[in-house]
Amino acid sequence: MSLVVGFPPGGGADQVARIFANALSTELATPVIVENRPGAGSTIAASSVARSNADGYTLYLGNASVMGSDSALYKVDYKPDDFIPVAQLTLSPLVLITNSQLGLNNVQQLIDRAKKQPGAINVASSGNGIVTHLAAVEFMKLTGVNLMHIPFKGGVAAVQSVAAGDTDISFATASSARAAIESGKVTALAVTSADASPLMPYPPIANTVSGYELTNWWGIFVPKDTPPNVLKILFHASNVVLANSEVQQSLAASFEQVTPSGSLEEFSNFARSEGKKGLRLATESMATAN
Repeated sequence: MSLVVGFPPGGGADQVARIFANALSTELATPVIVENRPGAGSTIAASSVARSNADGYTLYLGNASVMGSDSALYKVDYKPDDFIPVAQLTLSPLVLITNSQLGLNNVQQLIDRAKKQPGAINVASSGNGIVTHLAAVEFMKLTGVNLMHIPFKGGVAAVQSVAAGDTDISFATASSARAAIESGKVTALAVTSADASPLMPYPPIANTVSGYELTNWWGIFVPKDTPPNVLKILFHASNVVLANSEVQQSLAASFEQVTPSGSLEEFSNFARSEGKKGLRLATESMATAN
């Protein structure tokens, strides 16, 4: 059995995948191998899963992108209906970071500087249409600032570019940003959730930008036509894994809050609703994959 991830090893998605896959291997008594297939905003990985056998042996670690924004930004050979959402795993805000040499200490200072220098501040992301990009799109829409978007092939590379001073800011997963924050090379300004996070000691962007809210989540998807009995097995096994205290602690250490779905239908409704929001943001971004 394989769990396909659209990002390189070491980032937030990869960490969630490996923690989950290890525990799922035990629960199902079947090896679950994490396959990293980065590139094109994770669409290379998603495409490979969409074309795989619908037998439950190929899983995809995805989020709202595969349910909406992918089709707006890339020429993909799949659509949201080519996937079945199985189970939500985690939910976590992103953290807004900046290169420490810029001397920015809060969100308002960032907004003020961006307004004084339109387009001069660039924002690194893990790829066009990925939540780390869409978080910046929403920020620009609500604040009226203009940021230059610089996409990378993963969250770790984006954070490294901020730490090196090659880019200025990023809306990053906390797990990708932790080492850079601890090194002092980047400064964490705020989190993207509407309320304070129990896992991160930073104020919400919403304290400064009214109405701002965007969280990242990860869930398990399989190709369409996967049999209902297989879906039930995977859903049950996923929730058993998420109830494991060691799994919860490991995910919390990566700043990921366990958020199991109540049912297959509940997660499907959530994923598709989030996909519509992602599609809206992607369309508003007027971005391309070039």
